[in-house]
Amino acid sequence: MIVTIDGPAGSGKSTAARGLADRLGFDYIDTGAMYRAVAHSCQQAGIDTTDPLKVTEQASGLKILFDGQNVLLDGVDISTQLRSPSISEAASRVAQHPGVRAEMVRQQQAMVGNRNLVTEGRDQGTEVFPDAGCKFFLEASAEVRAQRRQEELLSRGVDVPLDETLRQIRERDHRDRTRSISPLRPADDALIIDSTQLTADEVLEQLEAHARERLDGPPDGSAHR
Repeated sequence: MIVTIDGPAGSGKSTAARGLADRLGFDYIDTGAMYRAVAHSCQQAGIDTTDPLKVTEQASGLKILFDGQNVLLDGVDISTQLRSPSISEAASRVAQHPGVRAEMVRQQQAMVGNRNLVTEGRDQGTEVFPDAGCKFFLEASAEVRAQRRQEELLSRGVDVPLDETLRQIRERDHRDRTRSISPLRPADDALIIDSTQLTADEVLEQLEAHARERLDGPPDGSAHR
């Protein structure tokens, strides 16, 4: 079964997806990390991330894989290089380009095979895996998401003022929700969970309970797509 978890920046989807995959014994794909890998590659190559043709050409030549929760770019583990604010901003820009999105969707779909999978991003349930057996959409207030992101950055030794983090969150939301290709939105059949007042464990409990219901599924097996 494929489980998709979509949502805006800072909604807790990465933490939730990793936890859910662990509890279910499923593999996990962080699709946001794939766009970060493209952004990282462009920065290393000196490519302007606002140039759709050059960024798409660069993305098309990359091989992005996951080794557990580690991100491999052309066989090199770049996981620790992908969580800086500059990479986050650059990833948001490269994700606007239709050619880049098409290439990332192709690679994401090719990763599935016969695996049980938890995949998270911004268009997993709507565009990449529309027939997924279980879909979630996580959301939270911009203020709470900014606070979470700031705490995450501080834990890695990166000190960004809260007001700047909130500004970046709101700008990212606007780009994600208004882009012409695969805009951020809940799938029609997604369970929407507002995590503003919930702990990470409380969110995970809800996800696991619903996912296990879908795993048990109806006799025709339609929940296991």
